[in-house]
Amino acid sequence: MQALYQWQLSGTSINSIEAEFFTDNKMDAVDTQFFRELLHGVPAKMAELDGCFSPYLDRRQDELDPVSLAVLRIGTYELLFRIDVPYKVVINESVNLAKAFGPSDAHKYINSILDKVAADRRQVEIKAAQPRG
Repeated sequence: MQALYQWQLSGTSINSIEAEFFTDNKMDAVDTQFFRELLHGVPAKMAELDGCFSPYLDRRQDELDPVSLAVLRIGTYELLFRIDVPYKVVINESVNLAKAFGPSDAHKYINSILDKVAADRRQVEIKAAQPRG
């Protein structure tokens, strides 16, 4: 999230940010393959991601704080392209990022938006998780 946040604000190249993160941070405990996938995948698919969650926003996208925007893009990316990660895990991790780095109550907004994206894009998974009666 921090690397994408930096990219959004600075406009620095993704490769430069990636090199900086590997130089300046202890990456031993990080899934570096997943880190690279998100760092390169989110900007590459940004128009698709933004188009996926934007219909659910109650304001213009440029009015979102940069942390919430980065979290929404990451969560939407995972919902669309990482079906190996359960939708509930994607939403929970996104909410936790928003709680840790975002403004007050941003996590509630993130939860609401990603829940709607999941309902649209993960219908089969959501239906399979519902109790049968």
